[in-house]
Amino acid sequence: MTYHLEVAGLERELPLCRAGEDLTIASFVIFGDVELTCACAAELLKQAPSFDCLVAPEAKAIPLAHEMARQSGRNTYFLVRKAPKLYMDGVFETEVKSITTAQTQHLYMDGADAAQLKGKRVLILDDVISTGESLRAVERLVEQAGGQVVARMAVLAEGDARDRDDITVLGGIPLFHGDGTPRE
Repeated sequence: MTYHLEVAGLERELPLCRAGEDLTIASFVIFGDVELTCACAAELLKQAPSFDCLVAPEAKAIPLAHEMARQSGRNTYFLVRKAPKLYMDGVFETEVKSITTAQTQHLYMDGADAAQLKGKRVLILDDVISTGESLRAVERLVEQAGGQVVARMAVLAEGDARDRDDITVLGGIPLFHGDGTPRE
């Protein structure tokens, strides 16, 4: 089973994946799709307010953040990590519960990155928004670092997130029942 997606002037077939007893999601994976990554980055930048820095959660938003930084001429972006790394010092931490993860996760920001966000206008970026919990967690870390969030953006919003007006998205996808029929 697949879901036909049209976004940023392109078409893709997304495989449907079981995420629970009666929950199936359309799997949007931007990794490896350079054409899609570049097109989505360009479309998001057209809608972005003025910003100084990009921050994205690890991992699927990484190619999008990279391409938006490149296309905007900023040539730098910051990641919120799923685990602290040895090179990180003065780590900022918060919790998040995501629809695609079975248990509560912790997200981490390097203290050196946090120092570069202080007083800056920050655009938070992700690939897909569902509950918005991951973006809220990233926002907490940015604010803890002293950054000012000027926008929250994603390529897609799924389920009820399609109705939110606090996150700029390029398109929406439904959530599905366990049998693959849309929940509408």
